Amino acid sequence: MIELAIAGGLVLLALAIGVFAGRKIGPRFTDLWATHVASHGEGLGPRMTQIVRHGVAAILLAIIVNAYPWPPIAGAPIGLALGVAAALFAQQVLRGLGIARWMAWIIAAIIFVALFSRSVGGLDAITNTLDMVGFNVGKRRLSLLWLVTILITGVALIAVVRLANRVVSHSITRSKAFDPTQKLLAQKLASIAVIIAAFFIGIDMLNIDLTAFAVFGGALGLAVGFGLQKTVGNLIAGIILLMDRSIKPGDVIVVGDSFGWVNKIGVRAVSVVTRDGKEHLIPNENLMTQEVENWSYSDRNVRVRIPVGVSYDCDLKLAQELMLKAASDSPRVLDTPKPNVWLSGFGDSSVDHEILAWITDPESGVGNVRSDVLNRLWWMFKEHGIEIPFPQRDVHIRSSVTPSDQ
Repeated sequence: MIELAIAGGLVLLALAIGVFAGRKIGPRFTDLWATHVASHGEGLGPRMTQIVRHGVAAILLAIIVNAYPWPPIAGAPIGLALGVAAALFAQQVLRGLGIARWMAWIIAAIIFVALFSRSVGGLDAITNTLDMVGFNVGKRRLSLLWLVTILITGVALIAVVRLANRVVSHSITRSKAFDPTQKLLAQKLASIAVIIAAFFIGIDMLNIDLTAFAVFGGALGLAVGFGLQKTVGNLIAGIILLMDRSIKPGDVIVVGDSFGWVNKIGVRAVSVVTRDGKEHLIPNENLMTQEVENWSYSDRNVRVRIPVGVSYDCDLKLAQELMLKAASDSPRVLDTPKPNVWLSGFGDSSVDHEILAWITDPESGVGNVRSDVLNRLWWMFKEHGIEIPFPQRDVHIRSSVTPSDQ
């Protein structure tokens, strides 16, 4: 009874310390996580207080349960509290990393049963029972225990991969040594490296012989050779685009009939957002094999051509000055290089000009610049009596008198 009372007191103390740590240290961990590890939208951030609370309690209870050979009657409350704290800790972490709610609760339940059974000496009985329900395939035993192990290992690796990807991605984003394209390339390479490392770690943890993948590897090679050529080609093309920096997020490009700014370079396709809000997904391979017009490859300045026609009877010099003023007054037109006006030809009804104006933000659109300049020019022409002609035709009718009319 004395050991039971001591065990109960230690359990209450551990839980109280966990609550205290959650209230005092949890907010600090939340701020530290949001500032140095992941973005403010990270799922673990809002759960950090609960994670610290249950994690500290689980660590203290684990120390208590292993520090003394407790009899089953005294070990039961410690194991119960340890199982609950560890299960809640795992559930909060998994949910914060985007694992489905039902899966997180299944893993939490398995952790609770395992820790509680171990503290009262019944874990071997459970594992033996699970292992008995199954059958042998060659040298491997397929049982409920094996399925539970696969489930726990798979979920744990998925959680670790997501956590590592978010931490690495945030660290690369905060780095000042890379430009945006290099950051995106580093994030993708790091993500691939994390997935490959997790795969081999999982193979090792499950004691799977890699020679078993020989046939699978051959079949995968044939599949890539015959059916996945485009997928692999797009993947390699995407990596090449990021490495040679010919197309970067934020660039304004024209591919066929698609005109817009590059929103994202993905594994399979490049996302191009048009001024209409439409998002075109162009396969990476197309950008490698087709002609691409990149308006911001080496210089973001783009020249806009605005055709204008004026009457033959107007003051041509004044009209040209007004064209320059209308372009200069437009807020998006650059002062350097200066806008210019060219006389492009003598048309049938008008003297044709082109206003040449430079902008540095083509992703914001080109048509709206033309519209702004022409609107300003319209009112200036009205104010100064400059006529914008419209096509006119003179029809001459010749009358003829035939002998029959006389």
